[in-house]
Amino acid sequence: MVQVVVMTHAYGKRSGVRYMTNGLKVYYIPWRPFLMQNSLPTIYGIFPIFRTILIRERITLVHGHQAFSTLCHEALLHARTMGYKVVFTDHSLYGFSDLGSIHMNKVLPFTLADVNQAICVSHTSKENTVLRSGLPPSKVFVIPNAVDTAMFKPSPNYRPCNEIVIVVISRLVYRKGADLLVEIIPEVCCRYPKVRFIVGGDGPKRVRLEEMREKHSLQERVEMLGAVPHAQVQSVLVRGHIFLNSSLTEAFCIAILEAASCGLLTVSTRVGGVPEVLPPDMIVLAEPVPEDMISAIGKAIKLLPKIDTYTMHVRVSYHL
Repeated sequence: MVQVVVMTHAYGKRSGVRYMTNGLKVYYIPWRPFLMQNSLPTIYGIFPIFRTILIRERITLVHGHQAFSTLCHEALLHARTMGYKVVFTDHSLYGFSDLGSIHMNKVLPFTLADVNQAICVSHTSKENTVLRSGLPPSKVFVIPNAVDTAMFKPSPNYRPCNEIVIVVISRLVYRKGADLLVEIIPEVCCRYPKVRFIVGGDGPKRVRLEEMREKHSLQERVEMLGAVPHAQVQSVLVRGHIFLNSSLTEAFCIAILEAASCGLLTVSTRVGGVPEVLPPDMIVLAEPVPEDMISAIGKAIKLLPKIDTYTMHVRVSYHL
């Protein structure tokens, strides 16, 4: 029998021990995040609590996630010191020239020097992690992200028949290509009178999108939903025909897998591990520049009559 115990930092007033669905046990240790949901690095500050949890729960394997998680790095360091087997999973791509990446690329070789195995979500992500951490490629395995297709089923009845709806669900930040959307949406609306956009998500770039909508008088054709809880993502996706991903960097992009499961044809930037996610007949790729993205959207609109939503859902359910 496999038992999973989760340890994370406190979220707001939530700290202590909680039992989730199916008996999942979560320890919210009393460490508050101070920047980007990361707790303050203390090296040895969490050790007494961490050691108690390992012994109490009879842990045999410690699995840390995300390169920029300070809690993850401290846990991996202490677990190896105590003789536990350790696995690390990296979910994102990081660069080599910005200040944050330079700092983390110095930390990674130290904290991952003694891990037993590492996991990445795409082959591009694996190359990135090997270069940054110095891990032997033989220690790094690729396990793609998965989606619960039972939660993402197509519902064609929710789609309008007299117009084409393009759905965007993303954090509205620079790295997710929000500035690209500001350039793309007005031109697409100009070229294709029957196209309408639904934009779900929040972030610092939302103001730019709202200004664009006002400037071009697109209030009737661009619907801004704000933040969309994950439980409601499917109800938004099924309203559309095309899913648009404008990310400038992605290790995998599980959002396009969720969209494909709902029967949407995807248009995406050709970045990171995105080309590995879907076969060519389910996605139209483009360079992350406005004109190429607009051309890709035009190509996707022409392909729509050939798309069968239920066939796409079945293919995603059975590994494409």
